Amino acid sequence: MRNIVFLVLLIVVSCTSKPDFPIKQNLHANWLFKKTNDSIWLTAKVPGNVYTDLQQHHIIEDPFIKNNEEKTQWVSEKEWIYKTNFTLSPELLKKQFITLTFDGLDTYSSIYINDSLLGKTTNAFRAYTFAVKNLVTANNELTIVFSPTTIEEEKAKKQIAYTLPEGNRIFTRKAQFQYGWDWGPKLNTSGIWKNVHIKAWNHLTFDAIFIQQNTITKEKASLTIQATIESDHETEGQLSTEVNHKKLVTELHLKKGKHTYEIPFTIQNPQLWWVHNLGTPYLYQFNFNLTSNGIQYDTKSIKKGLRTVRLITQKDSIGETFYFELNGQPLYAKGANYIPQHSFQNKVSSQHYQKLLTDVVLTNMNMLRVWGGGIYEHDIFYSLCDEKGILVWQDFMFACAMYPGNTEFLNTVQIEAEQQVKRLRNHASIALWCGNNENSEGWHRWGWQTGRSDEEKKQIWKDYLAVFDSILPKTVHQYSDSTSYWESSPKYGRGNPKYEFEGDAHDWWVWHDATPFEHFEQKVPRFMSEFGFQSFPGYEVINYINQKDTVDIHTSAIQAHQKHSRGFQLIHEYMKRDYPVPVKDDDYVYVSQLLQAKGMIMGIEAHRRAKPYNMGTLYWQLNDCWPAISWSGIDYFGNWKALQYKAKKAFKNLLISAEIKNDSATIFVVNDSLSPVSGKLALQLIDFDGKISWTDTKEITVTPNSSQAFYKLPLNSVQKNSVVFVAKFNNETSIIYLTSPKSLALKKGNLRTNITPGNGGFFIHLKSNTLLKDVFLTSKVTGHFSDNFFDLLPNEEKVIFLTTKAEKLEGLLVKTLNDLK
Repeated sequence: MRNIVFLVLLIVVSCTSKPDFPIKQNLHANWLFKKTNDSIWLTAKVPGNVYTDLQQHHIIEDPFIKNNEEKTQWVSEKEWIYKTNFTLSPELLKKQFITLTFDGLDTYSSIYINDSLLGKTTNAFRAYTFAVKNLVTANNELTIVFSPTTIEEEKAKKQIAYTLPEGNRIFTRKAQFQYGWDWGPKLNTSGIWKNVHIKAWNHLTFDAIFIQQNTITKEKASLTIQATIESDHETEGQLSTEVNHKKLVTELHLKKGKHTYEIPFTIQNPQLWWVHNLGTPYLYQFNFNLTSNGIQYDTKSIKKGLRTVRLITQKDSIGETFYFELNGQPLYAKGANYIPQHSFQNKVSSQHYQKLLTDVVLTNMNMLRVWGGGIYEHDIFYSLCDEKGILVWQDFMFACAMYPGNTEFLNTVQIEAEQQVKRLRNHASIALWCGNNENSEGWHRWGWQTGRSDEEKKQIWKDYLAVFDSILPKTVHQYSDSTSYWESSPKYGRGNPKYEFEGDAHDWWVWHDATPFEHFEQKVPRFMSEFGFQSFPGYEVINYINQKDTVDIHTSAIQAHQKHSRGFQLIHEYMKRDYPVPVKDDDYVYVSQLLQAKGMIMGIEAHRRAKPYNMGTLYWQLNDCWPAISWSGIDYFGNWKALQYKAKKAFKNLLISAEIKNDSATIFVVNDSLSPVSGKLALQLIDFDGKISWTDTKEITVTPNSSQAFYKLPLNSVQKNSVVFVAKFNNETSIIYLTSPKSLALKKGNLRTNITPGNGGFFIHLKSNTLLKDVFLTSKVTGHFSDNFFDLLPNEEKVIFLTTKAEKLEGLLVKTLNDLK
């Protein structure tokens, strides 16, 4: 301890010399672009891509509206050149080392600096850094030539004697969804999609810092600071580590070159990081300073949550468990699958990230799965998940295909994986790395092996294992602190009976196989990592697609924004089963959202009732990348569909849910919190006018982290189409219907509405003399309703708050399912 104190005093006294920090200069200004055979240069935005640059100059129309997507396909077939001129200060040029880093180039490019070929890129998911000390001057020109992906893909295709599923995209390491998906457009971008910067430094610099968790208990957090430092010579140095006013200064004997130094660090009685529904997502602030001979050479700050998170897969009498354990506690995962927020990533602002992840918390979700056909998200995404207490299931970017296994491809995958794991390993939110999305299922169940020789099948599977059973798990193990790895999601396809009893499941019997929603209640897996159903987006998105002021779902533009070949057919088929099918387009859109929500909530509640057999439910999908008819709960403009509103209630820590089976209703109470909950369970049977025909109460205690059945109600003498059960417990209310919505004898009610201004919006008071089902509020002003698509009990007032910047609430409309009966 005396030595540490002495060192602290020594540095305080001797650090009077001027710091010699690295200089970082972004190269985002003055960019121009053109096709290689054009003579006119046009201004470009960096970070960005060629589509948004062309749109800015009105060379192409917005591909997100009408049928314009089809008109822009020529863009990806051309070669594009980007260039900029930049100056470097004398101070920067004097530095010993100067590097140029591209965080993301999409994808095949040749880079020239001052007419010298600097290098070539082949992977949009990795950063490229070049030493440019001897190539740069005060005035410089940087040029990047982007080749069409098809050229390199055709070359790679010819090197294999057989065809791999699914298409040429497998040869290119870039966002796979850009080649078109059943919810997204085909917009294969190229360009400088992430930051470009110059870094100049003298003598010493941090390359990376990893805060490795060794053991975490309530009493002590044992950590190792792994500091990777680059030095131009062998020298003595000091690393200062400060955490919440605790400071440790460590003497280092620095070697020439790039080396990693390990410093043990302990925090007594640590405050642990929790998901937001179970505790506080507490983050420690780590500050690091690198010093030598009394001069500070570099600094770095990292926010780090201390927690343990493990995937638990253990054989049991039924099959095998699949759940996450957070800080020693089994965690019920509630959330959705996340896709990129825009086809053009430069259109996603920090405000978009903030809003969407705030919506995730408001919806009571505690986990997002970053799907493997998109992108490794930007740093801000993971930082916000850390801050907001959201766990991330992170796929590597491989989806629905079999990939090549040649040396060049495996090498670029190795570098990509290492860079991404190192980039994200300090984030408390990272719960799992998953190798791919549905590649294994596709190989074993989608007919990909048909017509192939045994030798060919053996080679393709060998190449699969090289990536997903070797490179990726070894990289995760080597560069993270025991983060779990899962080879492929799902473990078994739905055609394999094991999908219900072990591993994670993608259950697409509903939707793809047109199986009734009741299937979700009959076949509950150990962990549902994908299931979904489509609906139309909100009116605003539909009108944007059509460029009209009225809702019209029968245009060619709407057809172009439905990417599933049977999408409209399936929506209609399911709607006829459970709902009255409206004639008016705006009503049809409304009912499509109710339909989607009904199916998904049936699944969510069945999964949660089955706890701890089932320990997670992530629906497909959270968001959209363009205006579309899709599986999303939040549409392209960020408006919540019925699914998102109803999921908010279904994902609460305390849930009252009923299983309707064998002419009886069993009432469950689910408690996800880590404490018992006691109170009075009150039950009523009422008709749609509020007349009570039966009531009962029961004092209950719901044990922590459990699902328990507390009441069984016979239904054999109940008129199911004109009554509901109302269950109340600890300020939670559940309205339990006994038949399908189309069979309900709903009445035309007398709805009374009163609007009063409030701070930042308006209060909307609603009251009706009869039960109103699925009350939908909409208005002409932009805003967010605190609740929507809800049921209003007879003679009970409900108050909704509309958050909006508007000074007047104009065009408020109220729609209910009663109106369509």
